[in-house]
Amino acid sequence: MTKTDGYKGRGATLVEDEPDLLRPAAPQRSRVEKEFLPKNFGDRFPAKRPGEVGNDVRIRRRVPIKKGILPAWTKTRWGRIAVLTLLLAAIAGIVAAVLAVQHFFEHDPRFRVDSSDSIQTMGNSQLTREELLSVFGADIGRNIFYVPLAERRAELEQIPWVEHATVMRILPDQLRVAVRERTPIAFVRIGDQIKLVDGAGVILDMPPLMMAAQHFSFPVVTGINPRDPLPQRAARMQLYQKFTAALDSSGEHLSANVSEVNLSDPEDVRVTVPMKSSDLLLHFGDTNFLARYRIYQSHLNEWEQQYPQLAAVDLRYDSEVVLKMAGDVAASDAASAPPAKQAAPATKREPVRRRAERKRP
Repeated sequence: MTKTDGYKGRGATLVEDEPDLLRPAAPQRSRVEKEFLPKNFGDRFPAKRPGEVGNDVRIRRRVPIKKGILPAWTKTRWGRIAVLTLLLAAIAGIVAAVLAVQHFFEHDPRFRVDSSDSIQTMGNSQLTREELLSVFGADIGRNIFYVPLAERRAELEQIPWVEHATVMRILPDQLRVAVRERTPIAFVRIGDQIKLVDGAGVILDMPPLMMAAQHFSFPVVTGINPRDPLPQRAARMQLYQKFTAALDSSGEHLSANVSEVNLSDPEDVRVTVPMKSSDLLLHFGDTNFLARYRIYQSHLNEWEQQYPQLAAVDLRYDSEVVLKMAGDVAASDAASAPPAKQAAPATKREPVRRRAERKRP
């Protein structure tokens, strides 16, 4: 509000009747702000007027105080002692419970192997149940948890017929024994005895009556000595399997015509096959078994007619076949034959020439 001086003749003067103290003061910047802050700082962050809320650059928030898991009394001296005592008592209770359970399993009569009826056997066809149970003689009457399974498994696999064995516990008082037996693939001549042999060169015994009852139809293998290391016997049996697989690859089962296979020389598979009057020895080398057998097969009738004393045929050479006569003569007849892949018919022969028989070990 304003009012006018009432003296006439003089100029009117406006007087403000409200003091300046009632007006809000303009925002003031301190000297430090004026000298050191950027020029546009006031535009971005205007000063807060009295009574104005919400324009502070920084807002203080109250941070909640986290409380511990344990109550406050555990932080005292006697509280720590009480907590430690409870912890030790809990550990002692757990240990006592474990020992009680262990004592129960180790001494309760319900976990005892009472007799051989508590031992199950499966997978055995060539071995009898008694032969398998002979390994567990010391375990009759023993707690089932004291039976050394790994040791019993190793003892079972020492039996020649057992290729793999598994021994497991069946609660409360049973043992289960499962075996996988070896598969014989040939007869083997050991001295004057005939036994069986598998693909790994393991020699298998079988009573003659049981062997006859099985109706095995295998060639007889020689050159497998029980005193030789097992890896050496296994390598020779792999060569035998390679030979028979090659002869049978055509589906004709030609290996059935073989009566004996000599594996003494790993570079020369020597095979005995029956002829009309006697046996014939064939040298196959270590490769191309089927192709070389085809050469022998295609010329057999011709050789039987021309060489009645024929005793051996060497098929290891690609361009010729060496024939050896009976009587251990110094020379032999050699018939020239075409390559294995182009064998000529039996009615057609290449010219015959004489050559000396090379002595082989």
